[in-house]
Order: sequence, then C-alpha cells, then structure tokens
Amino acid sequence: MPSYSLRELAEIVGGEIIGDSSVTIDSVSGIREAEKGEITFIANPKYEVYLETTKASAVIADIDGNPATPILKVSNPYLAFLKVVTLFSESPFKKYPREIHQTAIIDDSADIGKEVSIGAYVVIGAGTVIGDKSTILPLVAICDDVKIGGECLIFPHVTIREHCEIGDRVIIHSGTVIGSDGFGYAKEGSAHHKIPQIGIVRIEDDVEIGANSAVDRATTGVTLIRSGSKIDNLVQVAHNVVIGENSILAAQVGISGSTELEKNVTLAGQAGLVGHIKIGEGAKVGAQGGVTKSIPPGMSVSGYPAREHGFAKKMYAATTRLPEILKEFRKLKARVEEIEKGLSSGSSAEDN
Repeated sequence: MPSYSLRELAEIVGGEIIGDSSVTIDSVSGIREAEKGEITFIANPKYEVYLETTKASAVIADIDGNPATPILKVSNPYLAFLKVVTLFSESPFKKYPREIHQTAIIDDSADIGKEVSIGAYVVIGAGTVIGDKSTILPLVAICDDVKIGGECLIFPHVTIREHCEIGDRVIIHSGTVIGSDGFGYAKEGSAHHKIPQIGIVRIEDDVEIGANSAVDRATTGVTLIRSGSKIDNLVQVAHNVVIGENSILAAQVGISGSTELEKNVTLAGQAGLVGHIKIGEGAKVGAQGGVTKSIPPGMSVSGYPAREHGFAKKMYAATTRLPEILKEFRKLKARVEEIEKGLSSGSSAEDN
C-alpha cells in the first residue's frame, strides 16, 4: 500500500493543516480504533471527545484550535475521508485477475469485452454482452440477451434475468435479483391468474445496489433506475417503478408498482410507498414512513400515513401525552357529571 504525507493528502482533498504537516499516513481507520500511521475523521461533533485519546497520526475534521493530533481541516470531512480511503483501497480491476475461469459456462453467442474478469461457475446466456473491464464474481447467473456495460462489479450469487440492461460502473452486491417477475395477477372468482411480465429492467451508469435486493421487471415497458442512484440492502423495487438520478434508498425500503421518484429523493430505512404516486425532486421520507399519496418537491415527510415532518413530530409528541390527557379527561367528565347532577336536583326542587 502507498504512503502519503499529511501535506500531500491536504493537496488532494483541498484542506488546511493544523499541526505537523510532515507526518506519514499509510492507512485509514475509525477514530476509536486508529493507530499510529493511520488517519481518521470526525463528521459528527459528538466524536470530538475522542480527539484527546485517539492514537491516529492525523484527523480529518472541520474544527479549529490546536489539539495534540494534527488536523486536516476541511468543510466536508466525510467527503474528504472518502477520497482518502480511495487512495488506500485496491480497485477491483487490480484485485481480480483479468481472466475467465475454466468452470464458467458462457454461451458461444455471448460478446465478452476486453479485460473482463469472470469467476468460477458463472453462467452467461445467449446473446449477452459484457463491456470492457467488468468483473463478474463466482456463481453469478446472467440470462439471455442481457447488456452489461464497462467497469461493472457484480458480486457472487447475483441473478440478472433476460433482456435487462445495465450501464457502466454499476455495482451489484451478493444475492440481488435484477429482472424478477413483477407481482401481477388478475382475479377471477377465487383464482389468481398470473399476468405475464414482458418488460425489462434498465439500470443506468454509476448505480450501486446492495445485497439481497430485488428490482422487478416491468409488466410492459421499463423499470428504470437512473444514473447515480444508490440502493441499500434488502430493498424491493416493484414493476414499472422509476427512480430518478442520484436518489438514495436505505435498507428495507419497499416501493410499489408504477411509482415514480424524481431526482435526489431520499427514502430512509423501512419506508414504504404505495403504487402509482409521484415523489417530487429532493423530497425526503423518514424511517418507517408510510407514503399513501404523492409528495411535492422538496418536502420532508414521516410517520404513517406520512405527513409533513414538522406536523408529524407534533402529532407524535401529542400521542406521548395521551395517558395523561385521558386521566384529566376522566376527571373533567366526572366533574361535569357531578355538576349536571346538582343542576338536575336543583331543578327538581324548584318544580316542587
């Protein structure tokens, strides 16, 4: 692995050094685990307490002062740390041999690009095209007429169904299925008749999809994930969904059929969306948010059913007081009944 002086790293990430700029950095680590020769970072102020005890040789942070450990000061520590980690990470192109394993089963009509790595027991169907420098790790199944771009990384046990299209520099993690049948049935009496799913999945450039996720093929047309979007583990994307550019979907999100996300949408963990709605550009859905209708651009929502986040917080705060409010209500009810009883007794006496 290469080594860098803190001065060199500052030039790479565009930061300012507080302290000794000559220290040598040869690895990266978290602030609590870091040792001498490693650089770490602070993106959340609550970790600043570790500045006095960390053994790291330098810390990437947006702080001032003169701590004992040299600081590489930047306005976005997390992004700077990402750039530094990349310097010490081995690329898949170097890590995996540029060869086709002898146990791989590749149809004669498949078109395999230059410098492609294909691991053991990979199956590649007829008419499939794989772009230059892509890496297909062991036990991947790629069906007929699939198109995969260049410099992709596909981890073991991924399945890519027929006719699906994947762009350049796409990463797909283990256990994910691309192009499984959409969930579509027509009911006749008590019977459910399967609707043929004849569409495809198209994944554009620079998308990453986590482990054990599923992206269903369209009933007709295309299920589309646009460029730059990042999808976490255990996410379900149903048939004919459109995910806009640079959107983020956290773990266990579920999106029902024909829903459209515009660009830069964020769905936090376990958010669930009904079908046939639109989520506007830059909108955010909080963890476990249940979205039952379209959301306008830029709005943040949470709760079930999902409401504007500020209003949802007030509702949640109110519900925590329900036992207290109910107790007061019972007291008031008893008092009102007592007053009404007294009034009723008084009226009866006057009548006599």
